[in-house]
Amino acid sequence: MRHATEHAHLPTAELDTALRGGPFHVALRAAIAARGLPLQRVQHHLSRYGVKVGVTSLSYWQQGARRPQRPESLRAVRALEEILQLPDESLIRLLTEADQRPAGRPAGRSYRLLTEASNALDRLRAELGWSLDGGLHTLGHHECVRIGARRELAAREAHHIVRAHRDGVDRFVAVHHGDPGCRPADLRVRALENCRTGRVRWDQDTGVLVAELLFGTRLRAGDTFLFRYSIEDGTAGAAREYLHRFGFPGGQYALQVRFDAAALPVRCHRFAQHSPAAPRSGRHELPVTGPHHCVHVVEPRIRPGIVGIAWDWE
Repeated sequence: MRHATEHAHLPTAELDTALRGGPFHVALRAAIAARGLPLQRVQHHLSRYGVKVGVTSLSYWQQGARRPQRPESLRAVRALEEILQLPDESLIRLLTEADQRPAGRPAGRSYRLLTEASNALDRLRAELGWSLDGGLHTLGHHECVRIGARRELAAREAHHIVRAHRDGVDRFVAVHHGDPGCRPADLRVRALENCRTGRVRWDQDTGVLVAELLFGTRLRAGDTFLFRYSIEDGTAGAAREYLHRFGFPGGQYALQVRFDAAALPVRCHRFAQHSPAAPRSGRHELPVTGPHHCVHVVEPRIRPGIVGIAWDWE
């Protein structure tokens, strides 16, 4: 009986077809079969890349029962492309395409765009010496996004209620991700209440801007603090969605989008994602009614992931 070895790469028509058209779990299963690797050996190879993934998770991935979503899981997918001797981005691309909207509908921010923005954000935060949560837990976070007469993201205002979980916290780093084509150097950050603007950094290619908001006092562990700021944008073309990505659990989140009376969308809906690579879920139509031309969503408890509102123009 002929046994496959770890050094044998056996390209098959099934694998070639799956890599071209997906779906992800079929391509992964075909690639593992072509390499002749039991899942325990795949797990061992991943550990040599510094990535920890259980055999059960690998089994679920290739069955289609689950999809890689967490950052560690996406690192594993990229490592699998090397371990299984696949073309670069071949598996990641299939995850990305699963998140695309149906033909004829404007696409939202793709996995690639969100990943590039995340990388730029990590770099900009590092320049400001800001850790992931900055020593603050979110108790409440309310955002109001204003869409202008040219259908552009004109501005947004944010109201934060936070609690310090260590001594000495005296600032917050606000993040703004402009629409494609925006000019982050022309954005204006305004400190509105209980804070003042500190250093501001941006990345032109991704449209990401980060700004320090200085409290003027040092919080002790357990202290709460309220502050409010706005970011004036209006530098890009027509906006089609606004989303917020959360890295940590927290309290209430409310998002309101207000449209100019001269630029009303034909429909709006909320959506959620577990991660940038995950499919969008939780779609719910939001009617634009009344004199204020607003739609909103309220999440009683923030969970890691993405929450947003999307809309269609005529």
